[in-house]
This record gives sequence, structure tokens and C-alpha cells, in this order.
Amino acid sequence: MNTEHMSALREFSFQVIEFSALLFVFFLGVGVLVFIYLYLSDITQTKQAIRKNYPVVGRFRYFFEHMGEFFRQYFFALDREELPFNRAQRSWVYRAAKNVDTTVAFGSTRPLNQSGDVIFLNCPFPTLSEEATAPSTVTLGDGYCDKPYAADSLINISGMSFGALSIPAVRALSNGAKKAGIWMNTGEGGLSPYHLEGGCDIVFQIGTAKYGVRDEDGQLSDEKLREVAAHEQVKMFEIKMSQGAKPGKGGILPGEKVTPLIAKIRGIPEGKDSISPNGHKEIRRIDDLLDMIVHIREVTGKPVGFKMVLGQSSWLDELFSLVQQRGLAAAPDFITLDSADGGTGAAPQSLIDFMGLPLKRSLPLLVDKLNEYQLKDRIKVIASGKLINPSDVAWALCVGADFVTSARGFMFSLGCIQALQCNKNTCPTGITTHKAELQKGLDPTEKAERVRSYADKIAYEVGVIAHSCGVKEPRKLTRKHAQIIDEQGVPQPIDEPAYAS
Repeated sequence: MNTEHMSALREFSFQVIEFSALLFVFFLGVGVLVFIYLYLSDITQTKQAIRKNYPVVGRFRYFFEHMGEFFRQYFFALDREELPFNRAQRSWVYRAAKNVDTTVAFGSTRPLNQSGDVIFLNCPFPTLSEEATAPSTVTLGDGYCDKPYAADSLINISGMSFGALSIPAVRALSNGAKKAGIWMNTGEGGLSPYHLEGGCDIVFQIGTAKYGVRDEDGQLSDEKLREVAAHEQVKMFEIKMSQGAKPGKGGILPGEKVTPLIAKIRGIPEGKDSISPNGHKEIRRIDDLLDMIVHIREVTGKPVGFKMVLGQSSWLDELFSLVQQRGLAAAPDFITLDSADGGTGAAPQSLIDFMGLPLKRSLPLLVDKLNEYQLKDRIKVIASGKLINPSDVAWALCVGADFVTSARGFMFSLGCIQALQCNKNTCPTGITTHKAELQKGLDPTEKAERVRSYADKIAYEVGVIAHSCGVKEPRKLTRKHAQIIDEQGVPQPIDEPAYAS
């Protein structure tokens, strides 16, 4: 090969290299521009907390979540194998909160013969749309307090304290509850401006530490009770005796989450662990409980009840017998019944895993006892604990609950991804953290719409179940409309003694 050819080949090689370098620089520049665009897009949007808190990288979550629909049968857990809430349960909440289609195709992924599962009994002549009615109104404390509370909402927001939840989360829940026409329970952390901000109805919870209504010595203050009750939005007071995930254990808020504002609202030192007593010092027997209920009702003029997890049940006979002896004015206006599989921000695993009765056992037991003592009309029942889907709410109504409350269901509506970081101040979606860099992804305005949509969708689909059972509205559901699968995989009526015992 002569010199001329060698020179031409060398020149061509240089041109190829130069072109390749230019092409590389071009694509690198395009890549940088795309990255900048995606980054700016993520940090300025308000719909997805993960993308805002983890720009660009956070997009992979949604990509993998989408691809999981196609590959999970080979590599991942099935829809119903994740805990504490499986993918099928969470997926329905996400779709409902985003107000997108909640229908599914092909067939159920749920085994229909597992012990403890509930099935509803459809009527050959379902309720027609033109025959259906709105949920009926239930009044609490009617005739027994100055300001009884009437509500028709099927599902409401259960107790989640400000402190356990972030400011944006409380704001979103408050505004969303107002839009949906449901109530919001404060949890034991006191009443914050953010609870009031949205204008929703509020149930004020009195925990064992009396946060928000305590005096300098930590005792219940009548003056502060009156201050809280003076808010028109505060409709009821709930004495927290015990909580689902930790019966016999008080609230636990790590010191790093006790900000100056939280400390002020709770009436405790800033930056120190907030550990509630494991019981009310003033309530050591049933007489004490009834005395406390009557006292708070007289001071506030509003309905008063208590929240509990049922474990030992023999004391219910003593409670209801004493109510009959003292008269209906001494009765609680409601009982909120939590389940052993309820949620919490922090608790010992020994209590989470092994303490208390699950709601499927305790709810029929409580309702049966109220009926036995002819107190069901006087004392309303609020069911709580892992009831996040329409079937859960419909079952509770069938058994005898007047209302249902949920905490984690509404957390999912805010965008919770079940990261299990609630007790570490590192929640990636900004719901249970006070770190500003993580909270920025939770836009209260956007999430309030999701809270509303979730509550509305629950009410609608519970109505669908009711109409399929042949009743005009959800509160007409009774135990005859459902059955429960026994240990042999056979459906059994839920009003039989074998289920209620």
C-alpha cells in the first residue's frame, strides 16, 4: 500500500474518530439536558412524593412497579403474600385515591376457601339504582349531652397524632376529610392548628398522658377541656384505653420527632422522648371509667366514648351491668373497638404480634354483649383495625358496627408505600417524618383530593355490595347477608354461636 493510500486511510480514521467523538458529546449533551429536564420536572411537580424527594432516581420505582405486573409471577411475591397489607389491598386504595378505574379483569386472585375469610350473599333481586338511598344518619349522645353529634359517613379517619404525622400529612387529612364529609380523630397528641385548618369534624382523643388537656402536673384539666370543646369543629371526645398494635402500652414518640411546636401542643419538653403511661392513673376500675365519661361529657357538653382493644372479655358483663344499674346517662356514647392487627408508629414487636383479639373475633362479641344487655341503641360501635377496602367496611356493618375508622387506609391514600419507617423519622413519602427535605414531596392540596376520593370510593363500593345483597343502603346490612369460612373451608353463617362464641 503506497503512502498516498496510507495517508487517506489515516485521514478517514481521524474523521471517524472525530465524528464518533462529536456524536458522543452530542448524546452526552442530550442526556444531560434530559436529566436536567427530568430533575426540574420532578422537583416542581406535586403529585408524587417519591419523585419530588428523590428526583430522577425515584422514577425507577414507578417503572419497576409497572414491570412487576408482567414479571412478578416469575420473580416476586404474589399479590396476596406481602405484609402487613398485601399488594392487592394497597393497589385498590391507590387506584381509589387517584380516582382511576378500580375494576379488575379475568377473575379473582383471592382464594375463596381460606379460614376466616368473609363472603357476601347476593340477592336474586338486587336493589336497583333508582331504589338505592344514601347511608342513614346515626346520632351519638342524643338526649344525654348538650350537643349530640349526627353523622352519616361510613368510614372516617382513625386516630393518628400530630407528631407521629407530619404537618403536610395532617393538613391533607383535615382538608380531605372536609371535602369528603367525614370526621378526623386527632390521636392522643393533642389538637393542632392543622387539624382545624381544613374545617372537618374532629374527634378529640384523650390519651393516657392527657396531651393537649393536661395541667402542669400532667393531670386532666377541666379548663383545657373546655377550651378544646369550644371549637365548633370538635364534635366528640374519645378516651383512649388501649390501641390495637400495643394493648397495655402507651404512645411512643421519639425525641427527634418532638419539635418545638409538638412540645407546645402536647405540653411536654422539646426534644425528649414522649412516652405515655400504659394506662390512665385515674381509671383503675369500671366505676372510674364511667365516672370519667360522665365528667368529661358534663364539662364539654359533647358525646364521650372510649377506645379499646378487647382481650379479656368477662369485664364487659360487669361494665354493661353497671350501666344498667346507674342508668343510661352513665353509659358511654360510643365504643371504638380496635383490632389486634391495628397500626402504630412504634411499639414492641411482642405486643404487635401476640397481644389482643383480632376484630373478626372481638367485634361480634362486643355487639352480641350490647344486644344481650339491650344497650346497642344507646352505645354506638365504631370498628377500627386494618379495615381499608370496601369488603372490610361492609363486613363490619354486617356484624353490627355503626361506623368504621381507618388510619393506614388514609395513609395509603396520601401515598404511603409501606416502607415501615414510621418510627425512624425517615419516611420517604413525608407522611411520618419531620424532615423538611422529605416533607416537600407531600403536597397537602393534591393529597387532600386523594383523601376525598378514597373515602368517596369506599362509600360507593360498600353501597354496591349492599345493593347486591338486596338492601337499599349500607347500614341495612346484617349478619344474614354474609358468611365466614370455617377451618374446613366451608362457609358458615356469622350469626351462629360457633362464630360469635
